[in-house]
Amino acid sequence: MDERTEEARRDWNRMAAGYDRGAGPDRWVLGGTRGVLCGGARGRVLEVAIGTGRDLPYYPPGTDLTGVDLSPGMLSRARTRAESAGIDATLVEGDAQDLPFGDGEFDSVVCALALCAIPDQRAALTEMWRVLRPGGRLALVDHIEYTRWPLRVREQRKARPRRRPLDIVGELGFEVERHDRLAWGFFDRIVAHRPA
Repeated sequence: MDERTEEARRDWNRMAAGYDRGAGPDRWVLGGTRGVLCGGARGRVLEVAIGTGRDLPYYPPGTDLTGVDLSPGMLSRARTRAESAGIDATLVEGDAQDLPFGDGEFDSVVCALALCAIPDQRAALTEMWRVLRPGGRLALVDHIEYTRWPLRVREQRKARPRRRPLDIVGELGFEVERHDRLAWGFFDRIVAHRPA
């Protein structure tokens, strides 16, 4: 793990205990997005940056779900949430930029509101491509306010500036099936697949 990733891990561990208290407004901002992302997941599913497990109730019953997160504190919250809801999920500590899974291991990959906080978005999306089987489904939603002026100017001065996930998804070869701009264009929701 590089220094930026270690720093992110420390930050998320520190925020884990109170994270869900500040996350309520996304219901009215994102509407049914969690249902779109998780409800369409099939087969063996990986959720990247599962956090406290807020998406768990949106997966269809019987989903073969694995969740990965950088933060042990967040994973502890996700475990508690899964146990109290009776949801069977394998939860693994790991880095989205270097996923601890084999090539083509998953039929679906979900990532909700996390790419904006991953130090190297491209590396994370490349890993999602790698662990998806050919024909597999990628579903994600993320903040993109940093791609708009004036934040874009500040972002471009960084060593690794963040970019719109939609652009990176296309560059990597995913075929976009659905793209929606949400909340006055501050969020992108993408459903795509890795070509067979």
